[in-house]
Amino acid sequence: MAGQLEGRVAFVTGAARGQGRSHAIRLAQEGADVIAVDIAAQIDTVPYPMATEEDLAETARQVEALDRRIVTRVADVRNREALQAAFDAGVAELGAPTIVSANAGIAPMSMHPQAQEWQDVIDVNLTGVYHTVEVSKQAMIDRGEGGAYVLTSSTAGLAGIGGNTPGGIGYTAAKHGVVGLMRTYANTLAPYSIRVNTIHPTGVNTPMVVNDAMQEYIQSDPAMGQAMANALPVPMIEPVDLSNAIVFLVSDAGRYITGVTLPVDAGFINKR
Repeated sequence: MAGQLEGRVAFVTGAARGQGRSHAIRLAQEGADVIAVDIAAQIDTVPYPMATEEDLAETARQVEALDRRIVTRVADVRNREALQAAFDAGVAELGAPTIVSANAGIAPMSMHPQAQEWQDVIDVNLTGVYHTVEVSKQAMIDRGEGGAYVLTSSTAGLAGIGGNTPGGIGYTAAKHGVVGLMRTYANTLAPYSIRVNTIHPTGVNTPMVVNDAMQEYIQSDPAMGQAMANALPVPMIEPVDLSNAIVFLVSDAGRYITGVTLPVDAGFINKR
């Protein structure tokens, strides 16, 4: 039985593991081929181990096991030229996408803050999303079939959470900024039948959240730990919960949804 996204191409950043890998696999399950990009390297201010080239290869293996095509490239979303080259390589093999998941992100929060955290998280989580849209939008326009972008924000893009460190403040600022990008692009790309939305997860069971540095950071402030609690009785959600929301937003089921901030947050925002 054909999937909801049969014959489509998706461009996913931060695809080596975590949410990005889940999105690539879930989109492939619905019939999409995938252009998958990841930095596959460490950023000095990030206190947890980041993804590797082996992780990106595992994403490719799992997509190919679904009998879908995938093109993987190592590229840093902060480097627009490198990201453009990675995107163009994927388009050369698979064709232009009608689906883009701007998912790449970091959370440089720890008990040992550095001033550089601010710049790194703004560069990846905000400028990187801008670059992702900019390198891909003309190809989607030229394809002429419309399409959909889903930009990954956070509950920290809807509320003043994140903590009082350069990385925590920068994370919240960047995730709010992603909403501004979404609202602008939703208007400017609407004439081409291209829709743009944001998703806003609570804590997700990925290596970005489930690591010693993040747990120490959250537990250092009892008020922060209490503030991070969800309304539904779950400590965090799974990556596939976000992937399912993305499938809905980019499919024909969501064909008239654009300019929306969609929490997938176990009631976190409503509880505040």
